[in-house]
Amino acid sequence: MENSLQSHRLVLLFSFSLVLFLASARATENNSKVYIVYLGEREHDDPELVTATHHQMLESLHESKEDAHNSMIYSYQHGFSGFAAFLTSSQAKKISEHPSVVHVIPNRILKLKTTRTWDLLGLSQSQETNMGSEAIIGLLDTGIWPESEVFNDQGFGPIPKRWRGKCKSGKDFNATTHCNKKPIGAKYYIKGLMAELGNLKFMARDFKSNRDAEGHGTHTATIAGGSFVTNASFNGLALGMVRGGAPRARIASYKVCWTIFGCSSADMWKAYDDAIHDGVDVLSVSIGGDIPEGSEVDQVDFVATFHAVARGIPVVAAAGNKGPGAQLITNVAPWFLTVAATTLDRSFPTKITLGNNQTYYLVVVLLWLIRVNLCSLDLILTTGLAFFDLRSGGNITNVKGKTLLVFDKDVSKEGIAAVILAQNVPDESYPYILTSYEQGVDILQYIRTTRSPTVRISAATTLTGPPEAAKVVAFSSRGPNPVSPAILKPDIAASGVNILAALSPLDPESHNGFGLLSGTSMSTPVVSGITALLKCLHPDWSPAAIRSALVTTAWTTSKSGEPILAEGSNKKIADPFDYGGGLVNPESAADPGLVYDMGIKDYISYMCSAGYNDTSITRVLGKKTTCPSSPGASSILDINLPSITIPNLDQEVTLTRSLTNAGPNNSVYKAVIESPLGITLTVYPTTLVFGSGEVLSFKVRVKTRHKVNTGYFFGSLTWTDGVHDVRIPVSVQTKIMTKP
Repeated sequence: MENSLQSHRLVLLFSFSLVLFLASARATENNSKVYIVYLGEREHDDPELVTATHHQMLESLHESKEDAHNSMIYSYQHGFSGFAAFLTSSQAKKISEHPSVVHVIPNRILKLKTTRTWDLLGLSQSQETNMGSEAIIGLLDTGIWPESEVFNDQGFGPIPKRWRGKCKSGKDFNATTHCNKKPIGAKYYIKGLMAELGNLKFMARDFKSNRDAEGHGTHTATIAGGSFVTNASFNGLALGMVRGGAPRARIASYKVCWTIFGCSSADMWKAYDDAIHDGVDVLSVSIGGDIPEGSEVDQVDFVATFHAVARGIPVVAAAGNKGPGAQLITNVAPWFLTVAATTLDRSFPTKITLGNNQTYYLVVVLLWLIRVNLCSLDLILTTGLAFFDLRSGGNITNVKGKTLLVFDKDVSKEGIAAVILAQNVPDESYPYILTSYEQGVDILQYIRTTRSPTVRISAATTLTGPPEAAKVVAFSSRGPNPVSPAILKPDIAASGVNILAALSPLDPESHNGFGLLSGTSMSTPVVSGITALLKCLHPDWSPAAIRSALVTTAWTTSKSGEPILAEGSNKKIADPFDYGGGLVNPESAADPGLVYDMGIKDYISYMCSAGYNDTSITRVLGKKTTCPSSPGASSILDINLPSITIPNLDQEVTLTRSLTNAGPNNSVYKAVIESPLGITLTVYPTTLVFGSGEVLSFKVRVKTRHKVNTGYFFGSLTWTDGVHDVRIPVSVQTKIMTKP
């Protein structure tokens, strides 16, 4: 086994079936490609009958039943009805006109969004009740490395009886030996990706199984629900106990992403379909499409995830890594729990000493320089790709073994010993030591005044706590929502920078099976693990109630009481478009006091505003549905979100929210208003008295005092009983309608 795995580091790891090869060849000849045909809610409980209807629809497009059956690569038959099949553009257009079809979507390729965490968030073993032992976390990712210590099942009880999934054997993955009471499900999906890329182009160093060659899926599974592993570190840094948010939860791994080539939307839909059937409690998705997404229909898993949420399964998804620019966020439907990324209150400073003994303690980014001391290196300045020697006035052609001082991001690292980057907005594309522009100028002065400037770089160390504090990291994608501006995204933020977790040993950046990765891919499973715990603690809560509990109790200040900042071209106080409700606070989320719950009525309002017609919504929901015909009868502003976002306020508007009591009988709450600049918020009534489990509504009148169009200003609305502070963010932009 070990020799086999080693050989796969340099050679191809799987071959492809003749059937798929012929299908791909036929697709090329006929100019066909894979489309997802979505039919809405299932009309039959029997999956075989559902698939039979799919075949019948395809038979109307082909000359023979055999061609029709061979064209289909997936039948979505459990959580919803639909299929993925090879179609020409004319066939796709024809089938889109079928009365049973909601819409037809081209197959797309998506990308992944890539120990101290739980101490920072205040989540200790004693606060977790059963540590999630009855929860099943499903992850759509790159699979798992099953031999990792984080997947040991020592002390685990029986697998929950409701579990209907399975482990599937494949290349170097044995369903019997590699699954246990911890990883209880392991499947892989590849047909959609192969159909898109073709067999000859699809050669990659990966396993045709759930085994994880990339390491991303192993890392995210560790963060969400990994078992306890003591004395873990990355080359001695971040030393401590590694564990997931729900360390006793079960893991169901759905491999939909493959090394180098990414993730196919057709494959993802089938994984969602299976996960709904299998019985997962939470879905964690560290994947996202390209932006901007032009409409709700363009969102890759818009309706597939809706069916999961409608069945009580929260879908936790990554905001994306396109920050700090505005409106670049992904996974923006209102049923997603969309997660931004913050730093930890931990850093890995390294000591650099110039030849004149001037010393700086700087931050190592991506930990490229932590392993050894780099002594007496030549120090030179670069201005991008052309390395310029200030002493000789000419270009430097040999930079091997030198340390570069860089004042921009465009630099090749090949052969160089280290990079000292003097700028404020980090670029995560290569590793470096980060310093401020001002310190960079000091180092530059040393270079210019010294005949042979040198620098000594010491190995990095671990620093936790003050003066370090969590802040929204620059790469985390920001709002406003580019598709539906009145739906606040992201919802919440969590730690996502230099997170220590298990990796595939094939990853050259792993050390003894562990490594540090950054991205909203890492912050997403943090929230997934917490969500699993909340599901165990409150099994009757809906996904919307869980999202509300997380958003309304989130931190907006550090432990020292100072506002959480957001990195960018200039640091600023974070606002709702940076971190939603704030930094996740798991202990308070367990007892939020009140929740903003959402039912099918809210989702219907959203779909109506998104342009779905009555027929389409009826098919999505599986029951007769009619959108309001009169203007103003149903407003997207009235969707019962734990936030208020008004993208185009002209004079004033009144909206409605409802709260459900999650606390004791006779709970009395009073409204506390922090109005955005130039905006007047009026709440009525100002006092709510709840019975046990009671639902009460209130109205908010929002009026602008601005005389010109503005950007967004931010405030909050909090309901408090003296113990619980149920806070939602308020974001308002004035747009005055001009009349000719």
